[in-house]
Amino acid sequence: MDSKILLENGTNELEILEFKLGENSYGINVAKIREIITYQPVTPVPNSHPSVEGIFMPRDKMITAISLKNALQMGDEESTDGLFIITNFNKLDVAFHVDRVMGIHRVNWTEIIKPDATVNNEVEGVSTGIVKFDDRLVIILDFEKIVADISPETGLRMNQINALGERERSSVPILIAEDSHLLNKLISDALTAAGYVNVKRTEDGLQAWNYILEAKEEGTLDEKVKLVITDIEMPQMDGHRLTHMIKTDDVLKNIPVIIFSSLVNEEMRVKGEALGADAQLSKPEIGNLVLLIDKLVSGSKTEEQLPE
Repeated sequence: MDSKILLENGTNELEILEFKLGENSYGINVAKIREIITYQPVTPVPNSHPSVEGIFMPRDKMITAISLKNALQMGDEESTDGLFIITNFNKLDVAFHVDRVMGIHRVNWTEIIKPDATVNNEVEGVSTGIVKFDDRLVIILDFEKIVADISPETGLRMNQINALGERERSSVPILIAEDSHLLNKLISDALTAAGYVNVKRTEDGLQAWNYILEAKEEGTLDEKVKLVITDIEMPQMDGHRLTHMIKTDDVLKNIPVIIFSSLVNEEMRVKGEALGADAQLSKPEIGNLVLLIDKLVSGSKTEEQLPE
């Protein structure tokens, strides 16, 4: 319950579930987790990706089970014990097969170290951060990328940009806060293709906030920041905290903020609204992101959306 209050107030904290694969420690943001259950038999799917163990129905909904060990290239031996961490992000329910769950830790985003190029590269890395607990390092995994590598159609729907047709160019300055190098570039490229050619990229909420403050102090907000697009999960400062900082500042509060995150569900939507976000969208919907930008920069009241 406390974690919900923290997120609503934008205090830059999160809860991490620590789990084990063999003797290695990994982490996942609790906000992504629906439930944790003991391993259940699954039905194999012919011609599926090697990391897909199969499908099962713990209640009335079919869920795909993924071998996290296989996805991380830690061996593909079949196991009928352990646990399923059932997650929800990008409008998907996915179960990840792990060995053990160790517990939940509450941390501040400033305590999470962003991996450098020796651990991650912007194309292949599957770690979003590293945090130290006592005598061990826990690697926080990029579950969105793991799923997208297995099923690319779950990633950004770049074909939606083509569906928008030919568009006029716009020099409205847009600021992006996104810690994934790959997604940061894809979002920027998509906006440019959609006609928004004045895009500033930052790698976390703190970088974005410092850029906004600098523009505010220089008196150049109109030239540098007319709209902000932010992820939620980011080291140093998360998107909820960034939204809170913007919307509680008398000078900045009228800058539209769009939360564009894999974590946008009904619960998170309520939290984002409480913080003053102008719009919230699940990360695959890149075409609808462009339509939201159109609406917010023009002051339009229409609610146009691309079909699913």
